[in-house]
Amino acid sequence: MSLHDVRFPNESAAYREKRDQLLEAEVALRDQIEAVARLRRELPPGGEAADYSFVGAQGTVRLSELFGEHDSLIVYSFMYADRDARPCPMCSAFMDSLNGQLKHIRNRTAFVVTARSPYEKIVSLAAERGWNEIEWVSCADNDYPRDYRSELPDGAQVPMCNVFLRRDGKIFHFWNTEAFFVPSQWHPRHVDMLWPLWHIFDLTPAGRGDFMPGLDYGE
Repeated sequence: MSLHDVRFPNESAAYREKRDQLLEAEVALRDQIEAVARLRRELPPGGEAADYSFVGAQGTVRLSELFGEHDSLIVYSFMYADRDARPCPMCSAFMDSLNGQLKHIRNRTAFVVTARSPYEKIVSLAAERGWNEIEWVSCADNDYPRDYRSELPDGAQVPMCNVFLRRDGKIFHFWNTEAFFVPSQWHPRHVDMLWPLWHIFDLTPAGRGDFMPGLDYGE
């Protein structure tokens, strides 16, 4: 029995049978996404965080100051170390999509992006790329990348997202994209949930394929 009575022009019975099977899976996935989000919301506060000192547009800025008027803060770690001549293309593609969403995001939570480069180098890249909505802070001189796992012991950078909670005047770690550390045939894909690009490709017959974002496409 079909899940609904909507039909599209000239579809076959074979198409409808397979589409209904997929539709059942899509509805189940929607339910699972909400169930996972509920479990995330029910997390107790994690460990108390140090009030790290970053460098931002106004100079030195503490982690506690990055919350602004909100009690939650999302910090994305961008792969762009001081030794890197160019940024990570994958992180850059994510910034392209994030930049347009931040005017909406900031209504509900604080969101900053940090990189292991001097602030001047970061904002020069941001200006070049047109990332005018993103609040950038440099973590070039603190322990944040090592403590919150966006830097491996050998100094390699990892795209990592952390969420912090402010409660009773203290800052607590709340969540990390730690699926990165779990062995999987889909590794890493730990940031995909934040990134529309891959969900768009998943709608198409060819899927994601072997596509990798580029810093430019010769336009």
